[in-house]
Amino acid sequence: MKKSMMVSVALGALMVCSAALTRALTPTARMADAAGRFSLEQMVPRTFGEWQVDTHVMPLQVDPATQAKLDKIYNQTLGRTYVNRSGERIMLSIAYGGDQGDNMGVHKPEVCYTAQGFTVGDGQKGSLDTGLGVLPVKRLFAVAGARQEPITYWITVGRKATMPGVDQRLQELRYGLSGTVPDGMLVRVSSISGEAGTAYALHDQFVRALLSALDKPARERLVGVFEG
Repeated sequence: MKKSMMVSVALGALMVCSAALTRALTPTARMADAAGRFSLEQMVPRTFGEWQVDTHVMPLQVDPATQAKLDKIYNQTLGRTYVNRSGERIMLSIAYGGDQGDNMGVHKPEVCYTAQGFTVGDGQKGSLDTGLGVLPVKRLFAVAGARQEPITYWITVGRKATMPGVDQRLQELRYGLSGTVPDGMLVRVSSISGEAGTAYALHDQFVRALLSALDKPARERLVGVFEG
């Protein structure tokens, strides 16, 4: 057999093997299908602890172009403002996507707020002790004119909360290698305040109260399953 023909045969075999391997490693089982349907509107209570929905104040509204992108990424979104007995307000925003593959990555607040004209300070990694386990969170500080908005958010991929970026991608890869397409949740809490430290502490209190009010299935959708 001529050398050129041998090379062609070898290359053809490699292409066939590569295609077969790609099909084998492409996740096909959707976690969202196995978990069943749910409604964020019904799942998240309007009143819990000392917090209740304040219908007079809405969370940050995105422009139509950004909203169109979000509608393509997420299956469900929820935006509410809560107020406690002291008059302190927390804005809650949740976005759920049934497919956290390459084509449906979560839309991070850094991007969303910047698109709305905010200057977003460098994010800091943090941890939130929920009383049930430690939740990895990211803290941001967004400014637009006189508006100062400390932000706390996290991303849940499948059944594990993770930091955005490398940790998030590694979590998606773990699911992919097992043949599973994970769903995902982005949960953001924020408030209007120039005192970031005080605001973050209030965020933590709010999240602990919210998680305590949820049943186990709903809680695991928001924060996953804690290790240990």
